[in-house]
Amino acid sequence: MDRRKSLKLLATGAIAVPAVLAGCNNDEKKQAEHPPEISFNLDRAPEELERDRKLMETTFFTEHEMATIALLSDIIIPKDDISGSATDAGVPDFIEFIVKDMPQYQDPMRGGLRWLDVYCMNHFEHPFKDCTATQQMEIVDAIAYPEKAKPEFSQGVSFFTLVRNLTATGFYTSRIGVADIGYAGNSPTKWNGVPDEVLKQYNIAYTEKELKEGASYQ
Repeated sequence: MDRRKSLKLLATGAIAVPAVLAGCNNDEKKQAEHPPEISFNLDRAPEELERDRKLMETTFFTEHEMATIALLSDIIIPKDDISGSATDAGVPDFIEFIVKDMPQYQDPMRGGLRWLDVYCMNHFEHPFKDCTATQQMEIVDAIAYPEKAKPEFSQGVSFFTLVRNLTATGFYTSRIGVADIGYAGNSPTKWNGVPDEVLKQYNIAYTEKELKEGASYQ
């Protein structure tokens, strides 16, 4: 959350949630019953590809839980003038994959989501995703800062810390996140010779032949 100067919520219509299959036509039903085979364009061992394929074919979070995760991730990393939001970077899908790939996160995530909804129901009469932006930020502010949080919010603090870590990991390993920090990766360097100020410091200079034959990238 330190990356952003302010916490903002995306408009409800921007939240990425799985499509509802109910009410689809016959072709859509057939597609749901026989989904296209998942393929990976990765240089991986066959057993690794098979494991990933099985993970991708299963679903852990419910639509309600995914909508809540989307809201939380966009509170943590909202869209700004520099880059898109966490949901723009596909963070909810990343978290869905991670909890299937690393099952030790399943109970903390599901339990934390349940805690969040129960708290909101008791205080605002709505689950977190249906609360107003003000109400959502009220509970987030109560659990986002471990050193300031009250003891009764300890479970919420642990949950939000986990969500924040997963969100940051998902975002900054995405194309949007990499661009956000300006990481260029491996790229060819340009060498224009020793800088003039260094040459003057040591009272040396390139010869006319060196300047004429040397490559310049300027």
